[in-house]
Amino acid sequence: EPAKQRVVEEASSWRGIDEPDVIPPQPIFRPSSTPGAQLIMTAAYSALELFQQFFTADIIQRLLANTNEYGRARCSTPSRPWTDITMQNMFGFLSVVIYMGLIKCLSLTDYWRGGKLYSLLFPKSVMSGRKWLRILNALHLNSAAEDSANEAKRGTPEFDRLGKIKPLYREMREACCRNYHPRQEIANDERMVASKARVIFKQYMKGKPVRWGFKLFVLAGSSNRYTWDFFIYEGKTDGNSGKGLMLGTGYKLFVDNFNTSPTLFQDLMQQRIWACGTIRTNRVGFPKTKDNALAPRSPRGSIRWLHTDVFLCSTIHTAHSNDTVTRKVTDGNGRVDVSDALIGYYKVLHKTRKWYKTFFYHFLDIAVVNAFLLHKEIYTARGQVPMCKKAFRETVADQLMQLCSQPGPSQLGPSQPGPSQLRPSQPGPSQPGPTQPSESQHRLQYISGHSVSTFAFHFRQ
Repeated sequence: EPAKQRVVEEASSWRGIDEPDVIPPQPIFRPSSTPGAQLIMTAAYSALELFQQFFTADIIQRLLANTNEYGRARCSTPSRPWTDITMQNMFGFLSVVIYMGLIKCLSLTDYWRGGKLYSLLFPKSVMSGRKWLRILNALHLNSAAEDSANEAKRGTPEFDRLGKIKPLYREMREACCRNYHPRQEIANDERMVASKARVIFKQYMKGKPVRWGFKLFVLAGSSNRYTWDFFIYEGKTDGNSGKGLMLGTGYKLFVDNFNTSPTLFQDLMQQRIWACGTIRTNRVGFPKTKDNALAPRSPRGSIRWLHTDVFLCSTIHTAHSNDTVTRKVTDGNGRVDVSDALIGYYKVLHKTRKWYKTFFYHFLDIAVVNAFLLHKEIYTARGQVPMCKKAFRETVADQLMQLCSQPGPSQLGPSQPGPSQLRPSQPGPSQPGPTQPSESQHRLQYISGHSVSTFAFHFRQ
């Protein structure tokens, strides 16, 4: 037994710099699909059409039906009966929500306030504040029948904690995977969505900028920060999570110290996936050493250099290229942090007592950011200058508002609109315009710009 233990310790012990370094085999990249945007790269997609690749017609139609159902049951009073909202109303609602990520006000009612300090024309031109708040109050992501059936299972293993958001949650994940396939370098990290709702799966993370909220595990592309997949952490589970969708082989996965372990990296190697990340010294399989420790009875004058050690575990790099490995890990893990930053720049999240509305806001942010990254990739592949993040959000909000103002049926077209469908109407050059347009006829239209967006007013007929 002692001899066997010595063999295990020698196999997982530190090696000196004088020993030859073993170069790990480099992966052969074989993805299951062509990496990049899974769209027609030569098509002229508008900002709204890219957004509707994620918030599809089926999603918006389900939101509309569930909101009307909940409004008739819970938000109708004898003095103020519920009036069913139309698809145009839902377009206007989403338009104002995205606009609120651009212009920050402490209170939702401030967007419709008058006076010199609060004279925001855009929300007033879409719908009244009372109607918008009424839609927000009745907003529901799941049907009442499914909620009741799930609530009857509370206290049993069949109860689904995420039942109220399950349809939108599932379809958003499918849309993120369907519209893009990541390149060779990918990153996995945690993301916190701020919330103080009283639910059992709310988490507290001391070292995060957002300490209280919902924890999401995100798989993002390392090249462009695209949120390819994510799942919501509901707490510890006893069973196996099972196997997910395989991207292919030859991928390089960058993780943080929460997910790094020698055993996991060896299992990933068997699946032809290489990995790299920082590692905690108390992990099982981490070599034990006291080479840099100061002896308890060291003689006077003994000196030890005190610094923060960073330990890395990698199946990609050699052991002696520490500077290069550190930069690679920092760059790879930083991609998820940049993905969080892209969402945080103009996030639409507002304080709410309903936890499922918090996820609605976050899913909407994911849809807008991923749509912008697809727009950037398509335009870059053509050699054209894409819009900046702010200009893209402004364009989506404006085009949704134009759909809101169009008279027509309340039904959308196919669930995955092409580049020629659902395009906002543009006034033709032969249409006569009014000589003195009113304020409500002014609309913002994106013209051009590299990193700073330039806008001009035009008149809608």
